[in-house]
Amino acid sequence: MTRPTPPVRIGIIGCGNVLGAYLAVAERLQKQGHAEVVALCGPEKHRRRVCEELRIPGFHPEPEQLIAREDIDLVVILTPMPTHAPLARAALQSSKHVLVEKPLAVTLEDGRDLVELARQSQGHLACAPFTILSPTFQAVAQRVRRGDVGRLVSARGRYGWAGPDWSDWFYKPGGGVLFDLGVYNLTTLTGWLGPVRRVTAMCGVATPERVVQGRTVRVEAEDNAHAVLDFGGGCLAVITTGFNIQQYRGPGIELYGTDGTINLLGDDWDPDGYEIWQNSAGCWQCFKETQPEWPWADGLRHLVECIREGARPLVGPAHAFHVLEVMIKAQESGRDGRMRTLESTFTPPLFLEATTPEAAHRIHDRTRSPNGDW
Repeated sequence: MTRPTPPVRIGIIGCGNVLGAYLAVAERLQKQGHAEVVALCGPEKHRRRVCEELRIPGFHPEPEQLIAREDIDLVVILTPMPTHAPLARAALQSSKHVLVEKPLAVTLEDGRDLVELARQSQGHLACAPFTILSPTFQAVAQRVRRGDVGRLVSARGRYGWAGPDWSDWFYKPGGGVLFDLGVYNLTTLTGWLGPVRRVTAMCGVATPERVVQGRTVRVEAEDNAHAVLDFGGGCLAVITTGFNIQQYRGPGIELYGTDGTINLLGDDWDPDGYEIWQNSAGCWQCFKETQPEWPWADGLRHLVECIREGARPLVGPAHAFHVLEVMIKAQESGRDGRMRTLESTFTPPLFLEATTPEAAHRIHDRTRSPNGDW
């Protein structure tokens, strides 16, 4: 008789505002018997909440204490961006699996080191953002691969908002709008179009001072950016991102092909279906979101599944490093006005053809999963 696979034991470093999204995914995994959160690391002031309210048995004020635990298989890193690389390095060196929030690192040197370390490590390294895991991303990817709108020649991505007011590291060196927001559209577009060949950008500080938790801070990292991407073969894209975009309406991503157009509705991290124009049809076709409850923290579910099944994650370090190089060279271009050539590359993931979804008119409550998984 085959013994059941034990649950993956998770330790989380970071008690910030994204913790809740990951704990929600972890709770579902625990109910399925696939994973359990055994410890959390953060400032001492969070100990009572972690132990009493969240009922997580272990709490550590220092990351090294959590990483050193032998009863942890997977370390999830949800800390400020400049700390991602050193914490991921320490966890990989301890033979742990690692999930790190975006970006992978804030320097190319640290990013390269992590890619090489992950290649040699016993553990997997999965990197946010996880936009390529969404059902809508994969449906569009299949459309693109089949040539439903011809050959893609142009694209546009947009993501922004008024900016964080809870931590000042977003506005300090190692922060900025490209690392925090532009990373989403870059991950999505490269997931569809492949590696970027060249990048040029304009970046700046539109709001020199911000109020963070009642305190005025000076903005030292870009809060406004436009990047132009060259994918080769005449295929170009532009990304608009900023901490000064109050609201917007319209598609989050637009893909223009020689025979049609695909618009991703909503944001790529929170999609709301897509629409497609095909010259052969002569009309717009709209496709509702098939899984509106899909969580942007889904990388945790995916990594746990890969660990249990012995598979390689789709959200790997090579793609994350390429996106990091694009962002850093966009920042450089924004400073001196010169185009940059990309050196890194990666192989975009291939997805199996999706099963035919239930007809849209048969879905009465789209917040409920048709298969009951979520």
